[in-house]
Amino acid sequence: AEPWTESRVAELRAQKRPALIYFTADWCLTCKVNEANAIDRTEVRKAFADSQVAVLAGDWTNGDPAITRFLESRGRAGVPLTLWLPRGGGEFEELPQLLTPAMLTERARR
Repeated sequence: AEPWTESRVAELRAQKRPALIYFTADWCLTCKVNEANAIDRTEVRKAFADSQVAVLAGDWTNGDPAITRFLESRGRAGVPLTLWLPRGGGEFEELPQLLTPAMLTERARR
């Protein structure tokens, strides 16, 4: 994953490119489960590569102020938060707190 920034999200929107955007922290157990069991899986990486899905990670381990502001703008007090930016732009889809590989590969193939 590349680092999350609001400017990078704006670039992806302008390119109408799909993206998985997830906010995580080293101390967040649910985040680490999602990364190991859903995001960092061979079949998910392949589906994302085939569909040119960008993956952005916002690391909130040390309480990054930009991430804090973004989380608050989404009505969230903390992580995990996982968003899907659909191909062609549009609004974010907020994904459930627990992810599955099928949930991610299905969105990549849309």
